[in-house]
Amino acid sequence: MAEEHTQASNTEPVTRKRPKPGERRIQILQALAAMLEQPGAERVTTAALAARLEVSEAALYRHFASKAQMFEGLIDFIETSVFSLLNQITEGQHAAQDKLRRMLSVLLQFAERNPGMARVMVGDALVFENERLQQRMNLFFDKVEASLRQVLREADTGSSTPTVDAQVKASLFMSFVLGRLQRFARSGYKRSPLEHLETSLAIML
Repeated sequence: MAEEHTQASNTEPVTRKRPKPGERRIQILQALAAMLEQPGAERVTTAALAARLEVSEAALYRHFASKAQMFEGLIDFIETSVFSLLNQITEGQHAAQDKLRRMLSVLLQFAERNPGMARVMVGDALVFENERLQQRMNLFFDKVEASLRQVLREADTGSSTPTVDAQVKASLFMSFVLGRLQRFARSGYKRSPLEHLETSLAIML
């Protein structure tokens, strides 16, 4: 009996581990991104998102004021990830054409590795959502194009109209990137945005 009492006293009650501060927010965003990755996925509802996480919708709204704010969290991730890489490239010592090749590759590689984010980038996932989300993605691509223009001006030192040439070429490159992202998302992720990339870039550059 004494031995049984000792074992019982040493048994600690099992408690459910609570997420650390901020951890639940990350889990929500990861779940949202995963749901967007499903080919042919329809509009994600907070009810479906809550069901996936096995929590109530009220639990979601304790961490995000609205579904739009959840999507803004994904856009924050896109901006931080992509621009940190692009800035490393533009500040490097490589030749301008090499920088351009790397920048365009980074954009497409990011999308391929994050299919759910690709749908946000091209706006497919933002249809019927708050208009400001699409405006933010438009601004994102405007900033990317501005970075391309800057590098193109460096490359066209012998041109008599470097600013005009840079604007035209940057617009062309962005159309190429957006076209690849659209095809990737709308093919159910079957058509890789990196398909024949080196050959395509060699022709454009």
